[in-house]
Amino acid sequence: MPKETYIPCLLRLFRQYGYDGATLSKISEATGLGKASLYHHFPGGKDEMVKTVLDYIEQWLAKNILPTLHSEGDALSRLQCMCDRLNELYEGGQQPCLFAILLLGSARDVFHNQVKAVLHTWIDAIAGVLIEAGINQKLAHHRGEDAAIMIQGALILSQGLDDPSVFQRVIQRLPEDLCRIEYSREQEQA
Repeated sequence: MPKETYIPCLLRLFRQYGYDGATLSKISEATGLGKASLYHHFPGGKDEMVKTVLDYIEQWLAKNILPTLHSEGDALSRLQCMCDRLNELYEGGQQPCLFAILLLGSARDVFHNQVKAVLHTWIDAIAGVLIEAGINQKLAHHRGEDAAIMIQGALILSQGLDDPSVFQRVIQRLPEDLCRIEYSREQEQA
């Protein structure tokens, strides 16, 4: 089987155990591959496995999120569609974000640049939608960052409280929060 066959299993493992906790023994057991077969598919070892999963997430974003954000239509609808897709990815808040997990511990130095690039791409796409909706560039970028903060924070809190409704609440109100036009100092200060 091609190594891409094992991506969903690897994603689950790295989400559950993190980089350091997903030992080769656990990976071998979950995939059904012996250690020799794992190295056959992933000669770079665990680092290559994580890179393969990150590449998958990056491709998923390019296929499922970015086209929606770059499409025609009103900002609210485009952002709602993004949130619907993220809701699927995170299984309604029941799954943690791999990015957050990889930015902790020993994996940070290895994968930071790839995670950072994906986050910048996503934040810039959100900001682009908001700029088209009439929000000034600096504020739109801040709101793009705020979107990532709210989503990631909601995922962490949902995991910590064992309550995915926290994520659900945030993901449902996020599009309107991002699109709101305020006649306050927020626009002037941005």
